[in-house]
Amino acid sequence: MGSGGLELPPGDEGHEGNSADVPPGTVSLARPMETTSIGPELDWDADAWREVRTRAQRAGRAYIWLNLVEQRLRAVVAAVLRPIYEPVHGDEWVIAAAGPAGQEWVQRAVAVREVSRRKGYLLDPADDNVLSFLTLPQLRELMVQHWPCFEPYVDDRRDVELALDELEVTRNVVSRNRALSEAVLNQAERASARLLDALGAGGDVPSARRLPVDAVEDLVGDRYADVVAVHPDRVRLLRQFPAEDIFGGARRLDAVGIGLDLLVQNFSGRRLVRLAEAGCRVRLLFLNPASSAVKRRERELGMKRGELSRAVEMNILHMRRVRSRLRDPGAFQIQVYDETPRFSAYLVDGDGADGVAVVQSYLRRSRGMEAPVLVLRNGSRVVKSDEKNEGVDSGLFPTYREEFETAWVDSRPVS
Repeated sequence: MGSGGLELPPGDEGHEGNSADVPPGTVSLARPMETTSIGPELDWDADAWREVRTRAQRAGRAYIWLNLVEQRLRAVVAAVLRPIYEPVHGDEWVIAAAGPAGQEWVQRAVAVREVSRRKGYLLDPADDNVLSFLTLPQLRELMVQHWPCFEPYVDDRRDVELALDELEVTRNVVSRNRALSEAVLNQAERASARLLDALGAGGDVPSARRLPVDAVEDLVGDRYADVVAVHPDRVRLLRQFPAEDIFGGARRLDAVGIGLDLLVQNFSGRRLVRLAEAGCRVRLLFLNPASSAVKRRERELGMKRGELSRAVEMNILHMRRVRSRLRDPGAFQIQVYDETPRFSAYLVDGDGADGVAVVQSYLRRSRGMEAPVLVLRNGSRVVKSDEKNEGVDSGLFPTYREEFETAWVDSRPVS
């Protein structure tokens, strides 16, 4: 007997498909499908999984940036407004600062805080305050309402508001788990970096002026030693990290490889002259174009005999012309080595904490333009998750720097 007073039909085979045997007043129930696995209509193919992972990766990056901005803005609001309202209103200083215009959303934050207290969602006592439950738009409203209080600390109100406007689109998409396009993600990352800089939380890594510290690197960089970027080939490297950004403004440049095409063909001789005249010390280490190692490399790549040696020789002649135009040729050294080439490395400011390196391994069947590229940042690691490892130089940068110095000692100068 069902809860509504109707009799359910029996499930035995004697009543299956025979309406004449069904007693009056009964309700017909559909039998479950006798399947043992999920049908193909509920399964995800490879393309669907790829799309889901792409969405998750973009949303994860955006969330990290939004989280950093919100925490920074919360700290700024507390530092500026708490000394004004807390002496009079005590723990309710946020409610007082919101004023009549913000009563609705601040009371909502108070209610959410109380629910979180009762359900045990407040894991850190430092978060047991109304300010921790305000969203990014509400923090912005507090700043706008009290702009005269913030003006001495923030240069341009318009820049801050424009950056927050750009972030609101991303915040809305991420909070609702919607699809986030790459263009919007890039805009959000730029806006976040600009806003953090305006709020006095710019990156303090010395090499950030040459290679900006990414928010994800800042949080999980210790997982990857000092590797900050990996590119499948040199073309994609130069799209995101142009030669001017790599070499421009360097005070020291050490490079080792076969023909050093990344420098010679992508950074003009005129710029190299200006760089050296400005005080940059340059050491370039080419593979000897007359060595047997060049011939072996030509065979590996399937090149015509003498093709690679001529290309290397032309690059060396070009660098010699650059050196001849300098008032101090000793600041621009060119040498050659005769060993088997194993990698190319461009170490920019490698003697300091602001150094950056671009490294490629030589593959048997791939030219330098086609080989994968690693970008390294000098110094151990940007963030150390374990304080016991602090001060331990565990990155790849010093390894390639030591290899360069060893090869330089064993090489011969080019007159």
